Amino acid sequence: MTFKRKALTLGAVGLMAVTSVGGAAVASSHREAPGIAKDPTADITDLYAFVSPDKTNTVTIIGNWIPFQEPGGGPNFYPFDDSAHYFLRVDNSGDGVEDVEFVFEFETTYSNPDSFLYSGYGPIEDESDPQGAPFAQANVEQTYTVLMNGEEIATGLSVPPDNIGPRTTPDYDSYADDGVHKLDNGMKVFAGQRDDPFFADVASIFDLGGLRPFNDLHLLPLPKEGGVDSLSAFNVKSIAVQIPIDMLTNDGMEVSAPDAANAVVGIWGGTTRLATTVL
Repeated sequence: MTFKRKALTLGAVGLMAVTSVGGAAVASSHREAPGIAKDPTADITDLYAFVSPDKTNTVTIIGNWIPFQEPGGGPNFYPFDDSAHYFLRVDNSGDGVEDVEFVFEFETTYSNPDSFLYSGYGPIEDESDPQGAPFAQANVEQTYTVLMNGEEIATGLSVPPDNIGPRTTPDYDSYADDGVHKLDNGMKVFAGQRDDPFFADVASIFDLGGLRPFNDLHLLPLPKEGGVDSLSAFNVKSIAVQIPIDMLTNDGMEVSAPDAANAVVGIWGGTTRLATTVL
């Protein structure tokens, strides 16, 4: 299992503070941990949590998985793993145990089971609707189910296709927009491919611990230069949720002020798998 943790203050009118919480986090962040490097579809890279600037009575939580997705990495590209359970958890009592849990389970189907090609017939046509209808011409389609505290709250939600190129996905922004689903409980959810927003010069860091602006101070000096975003032009798979604040607080109420008794929650995300598979 891999996970990432955050602490979030649910302030009124968008006031908030987000801090990293150290300690027990293991095997995550862009393939650095040896164990998760062998299981990239379960690798959670980063977690973001903030009061939604466009709707301040909600919280937005974004978990990113499957790092270093090169856009041209066909023909299989980067689907979510049907055998993994992707989760986001919230502790609103301060005991380090989740009080609210969202689990996302994915299902992959093939229009032509004899072909592994992502799109077998031409450009993928956007025929999605609020109920999550699939994308026409996509041979590989994914849908997902959302569970909250073990209860199913949505199913059959469509995952937009990966951004393959102008011939296969000619109107990708519209596909992504139609991947945002409104649920009956006031939540919004999205699961799909996005540009990795994190910045890290991992190429230099893992070259014997180099930092380009301080190259001249290294035991093996090189000319100084600016940092390079090694994650630029790579994608991740994002699961994003916008949740009414009163669904996350310990008293089921909205937050009146940043120092209110119900204002602080802990948030983390990760991946689990079944320990045993019976055939």
